[in-house]
Amino acid sequence: MWVRSVTALIAAYLLGSIPVGLLMVRLVRGRDITKWYSGRTGGTNVMRVAGVWAGSGTAIADVLKAAGAVWVARALTGGGEPWIEAIAGALAILGHNHSIFLIQREDGKIRLRGGAGGACSFGAAVGLWPPAGLIILPLVGAIFYGIGYASVTTMSVSIMAGIIFAIRAALGLGPWAYVGYAILAELLVIWALRPNIKRLLKGDERLVGWRARKKIKEEHEKSGQETDLTESEES
Repeated sequence: MWVRSVTALIAAYLLGSIPVGLLMVRLVRGRDITKWYSGRTGGTNVMRVAGVWAGSGTAIADVLKAAGAVWVARALTGGGEPWIEAIAGALAILGHNHSIFLIQREDGKIRLRGGAGGACSFGAAVGLWPPAGLIILPLVGAIFYGIGYASVTTMSVSIMAGIIFAIRAALGLGPWAYVGYAILAELLVIWALRPNIKRLLKGDERLVGWRARKKIKEEHEKSGQETDLTESEES
């Protein structure tokens, strides 16, 4: 049994490591995504470099590879090892964030590039308990729309998954191991988003959606007022 468990965990990391975003951008734009904007291979950065459809396709593929990692683990262990399934989900995120296929040397140090793990954390949660996706997805959409920070949205996915799995475990409907998955997933996402968290604390994080448009409009209006004031003073 331990051989199957180890195989499942190795497979989970390798599945997560598939750099879908890198491949997508090379196919669509012929560019190396690690050289653009945040340098991450997730759907958000792919969208910035190669457009909405490429970004959406990347996000869907990242969801599926993480869910697939859980399903492979479940199949190999016969569905009786929730901790193996939970760790497999976390390893898929680890592989996505630190891909063995994206080894780079920077300042004499070896670095594994990748994404931030938002889509993968959602995918693994779906793999563990599919109805979780129907709960998490609209909540994530509401957070993204209301707050306007992709990084906050990414961090919220595994938090919501943890709440769902904790309620189910407390009611005797699911294993506590899935809560362990959510904790591991959140730690991995937070680690990947350290630069974003610093910008959030400084108030410099990039806004998206209607809040971004509102901010731009306010800045334009303020700029116009300052111009009018200067012209008035000069006259």
